[in-house]
Amino acid sequence: MIYDVLIIGSGPAGMTAAIYAKRANLKVMMFEKGAPGGQIVDTAEVENYPGFTKAKGYELATSMFEHVLNLGVEVKFEEVLEIKDLGTTKQIVTAHETFESKAILITTGVVPRRLDIPGEMNYTAQGISWCAICDGPLYKDKKVVVIGGGNSAVEEALFLSNIASHVTVVQNLPYLTADKKAQDLLMHAKNVDFIFNAETKEFVGDDNLKGVKVSVAGKEQVIDTDGVFEYVGLIPATSFLKDLNILNEFGYILTGEDFQTPCKGIFAAGDVTVKKIRQIVTAVSDGAIATQNIIKYIENL
Repeated sequence: MIYDVLIIGSGPAGMTAAIYAKRANLKVMMFEKGAPGGQIVDTAEVENYPGFTKAKGYELATSMFEHVLNLGVEVKFEEVLEIKDLGTTKQIVTAHETFESKAILITTGVVPRRLDIPGEMNYTAQGISWCAICDGPLYKDKKVVVIGGGNSAVEEALFLSNIASHVTVVQNLPYLTADKKAQDLLMHAKNVDFIFNAETKEFVGDDNLKGVKVSVAGKEQVIDTDGVFEYVGLIPATSFLKDLNILNEFGYILTGEDFQTPCKGIFAAGDVTVKKIRQIVTAVSDGAIATQNIIKYIENL
C-alpha cells in the first residue's frame, strides 16, 4: 500500500496537517513515539490560543487528538528510525515495519535541552524534571528550584508556586526574558525568589537530591531544594534525519515557503523548522499551509 502522506509527529502542526489531509480525502497516517500533543502536554496553562481564555495544556492536546481520531486518521505509535528517499515515493522505517508514501511531512518538534553538568544524570527523574505539570504535584509543600528565565521557566514556576512551599528561580542573565505579563504574575507571587547572573554548576545530594550549586560573581553557594525543574532551551528532534542533508548547523530543518525541504516530496512544519516564532498558533498554521502544498505536489506527480 502506498499512502499519499505520512506525518511524523503529533504535535499541533502534525495533528492540524492530519486533519486537513484527511478532509482532502488523502490516504494519511500519523506516527508518534510518545504522547500526542507535543510540548502542549507538558504546559500547565495555555492563555494565548484563540478561543480559549485559559486552557490546560493536556486538555487542548486531547481535544486536538480526538478531532484527528474522529476523522478516522490512522495513528501508529512507533518511533520513526529512518526516512528513505526513493524518488517519486518515500519510505518510513520503524523498528517493526516499513511504510511507503508519495510525500512525507516531518513535525517532530523540539525536546528540552539539558545542562550536562555533574549530578544531572544521577538525579534525572529522581529530583530533576523537565515537566512541572507532570511532576509538580510530587513537591506539594516542598522547596523547588526552576532553572531558566524564558516563557517556559516563568510559566511553570508560577504553576509550581501554587503547589510548592517555596520556588527559587535561577537565571543566568540579569533579567527574565519571558513575556511581561507572565513576569509580572511571577514577581507578585509571595513564595518565589530570584537569583540572577547565576551559573548552575552541579546538583548535589546523596540517594536523594539535596541542592543546586550555583556561582554568582565568582562566589559559589548551594540552594537547598527537594526538586529541580530545568527550562534552559530546546533542541530539534531531528537525529534520525542526518543523512538527508536537510538540516542547518543547529539541527533544524530547512524549508522553502511551501514548507518543502531540499528533498523533493519531503516537507516539514512546526517548531522543528527554521523559524522565528515557535508557538501553538504558528505550528497550527504551518501544518495547514504545508498540507495544501503537499496536495499540490501530489497532484503534479
